Amino acid sequence: MLSRIAATVVPSLGHLTITSDHATAPAAGSIIVANHTSLVDPGVVLAALRRLGVEPVVMATAGLWRIPVLGRLLERGGHVPVHRNTDRAAGALDTAALALAAGRHLLIYGEGRLPCRTDVAEAPPGSFRSGLARLAHVSGAPVVPLGQAGARRVSSGSRVKQISGFLTAPARRPRLHVHLGAPLHLPPEVGAATAAAREAVTAAWRTAADRIGEPAASA
Repeated sequence: MLSRIAATVVPSLGHLTITSDHATAPAAGSIIVANHTSLVDPGVVLAALRRLGVEPVVMATAGLWRIPVLGRLLERGGHVPVHRNTDRAAGALDTAALALAAGRHLLIYGEGRLPCRTDVAEAPPGSFRSGLARLAHVSGAPVVPLGQAGARRVSSGSRVKQISGFLTAPARRPRLHVHLGAPLHLPPEVGAATAAAREAVTAAWRTAADRIGEPAASA
């Protein structure tokens, strides 16, 4: 349901394009790891993936499940709530591993948070949390790096600016681009795996940012 909604709404907010380093969609049971820049970029990513025939399970902060309507959609779609900083946090990885074993794609944000910036510019992904590396090791799933750029042009900054940006986006039609890198298998050591995943997502982000003409792509 979330993927279908995103595929309907996102094209009205901007011009979405997609590129990939491989000819086919990510294999079933893959972990798709994306950079996180804006409250609207999950919609951008879901819309792009649906064009490729992929409707993933999403790992997201458990607070979203408390939002009316959205929480019900997340529950119905079998998405995975992450109860951060609690003794329930580790259980999210177990649930995610079960989804992967069942052949579902899993979308995860390596940074686990939005950047603390108010401008609309792009920047490389921040530091990654260790959950992705641990999940990849336990599940044995391939990791597909995904870079997205342009979502901050739709919505970023203060709450007022975010709302204003979202409302004016249909008239402005900002460029949005999603790039999928080649799948990789992460090394078993958590630190090395986390660094390798961030490097791959950063490379995918640079490709996406370059496609929309962001100066940060060549910085």
